[in-house]
Amino acid sequence: MVGRDRWLIAGLGYSGQAVARAALRDGASVTATARDPAARAAPPGIALIAFAAAAPAIQDATHLLVTAPPGEAGDPLLALHAEAIAAAPALRWIGYLSTTGVYGDRGGGKVEETSEAQPQQDRSIRRRAAERQWEAYAATRAVDLFRVGGIYGPGRSAFDELRAGTARRTLRPGHRFGRIHRDDIALAVLAAGRQARGPGVRVLHLVDDEPAESAVVVEEAARLLGVPPPPPIPFEAALAGMSPMARSFWSEHRHVLNDRTKAALGIAWRYPSYREGLAAILAEEGIERPA
Repeated sequence: MVGRDRWLIAGLGYSGQAVARAALRDGASVTATARDPAARAAPPGIALIAFAAAAPAIQDATHLLVTAPPGEAGDPLLALHAEAIAAAPALRWIGYLSTTGVYGDRGGGKVEETSEAQPQQDRSIRRRAAERQWEAYAATRAVDLFRVGGIYGPGRSAFDELRAGTARRTLRPGHRFGRIHRDDIALAVLAAGRQARGPGVRVLHLVDDEPAESAVVVEEAARLLGVPPPPPIPFEAALAGMSPMARSFWSEHRHVLNDRTKAALGIAWRYPSYREGLAAILAEEGIERPA
């Protein structure tokens, strides 16, 4: 089809699948990569190819979304396909799903899209290095760096932990986290990809409108399920039993703003807070798994 957008999604994970479905609904053709395509099934309508064999799809793509995390050697897609990306004749837009972790700890202070990245954790330092790799393509393409908060959605929410009996209600008053529903990631990415924009790099914040304490989210999920929340645990008491990953998660605190992002994309979130997001997840799960 002449003029049809052709999306390539590098990494068909949780967020990548949501974007792929949204791009299909938008009328685009969608190809996605996996390390081992034979070991997994793609959603209907999506062509799944091997990550290592993506060069022909890159050459054909108008839109490239990168969701794969960086390794010690940098971005894995660029490690294999940098030349193909640089030479891709139709590629006009590149999106990279990064993390708000590149801002480091701000002691609860506000962070805007124009704020300087100050990563402190090793994984965030690697993310910022990968961002810079993609920024190098902004001389000839539109490059959007999506700095994403905590991702949740169907199959990945406080509901699952409550049902499994693993939910923890850790109390640390004032320590709020930014989140984003999986479907709002897809909303923003599609909105960005549709825009007619010349070469250059742009930072976009994918976080909802109401950062919230972890315990408050667990309490709301329990209320919606009609079950008692787990007993409260003061942060100081919970700290001793935390994994290194959990400790690093709690060691940083920032208030990530999204006003510039929503204005630039001309969107409002479907789920502006965890309340709407959790209610929607429960409704969707009720359709998929009726009681």
